[in-house]
Amino acid sequence: MCSLSGSARFVLSTIFVLMLGGFAAAQRQGEPQFGPVVSAYLGYLNNEQEVVDDRASRREITSAYYRRNSNRIQALKEMAVKLVRQSGNDYVPELEAVAPDEFRTIFERPPQPTTLRINGVFSNKFRFLGAVHSGETFYVFARLDPYEQADLMQRAAKSAPATPGGGGAPGSSEASTRARRVTPK
Repeated sequence: MCSLSGSARFVLSTIFVLMLGGFAAAQRQGEPQFGPVVSAYLGYLNNEQEVVDDRASRREITSAYYRRNSNRIQALKEMAVKLVRQSGNDYVPELEAVAPDEFRTIFERPPQPTTLRINGVFSNKFRFLGAVHSGETFYVFARLDPYEQADLMQRAAKSAPATPGGGGAPGSSEASTRARRVTPK
């Protein structure tokens, strides 16, 4: 039989406890493992939350500003995780989460929240992904990439002569069918 000295037993016990602690922490975290792109995006959002927390601790921002931005960050996290789970891709589009009183920050002619439809395209720039209730309601949009924007403008130009009134007007809910990006594993 192998006899261990007291210090060797102590070292092995410490390693065992640390390993169990690390495993328990990973289990508590509860977030599934994501690819590098999604992990980086979620890390970016965590960093943004730390900045907001720091500014609040130094009393540089109001409590209302803190709540809104913390809720916005949470809404973006929820939508990013939802998108990745639905698509299975390690890809998150550029997301914008806005409260109804902020619609003018991204739209010249803001749509009414009641008219928003999932996957509806607005101003040939944004696709509506859904509403997230995180302290308050945020409407989450994905900014279309330049190829999607060009495709929508080209379709609108082709349909303009055939449609009375000019078809493809800003704010139209025409959906794009572009395939999602897939990154090799």
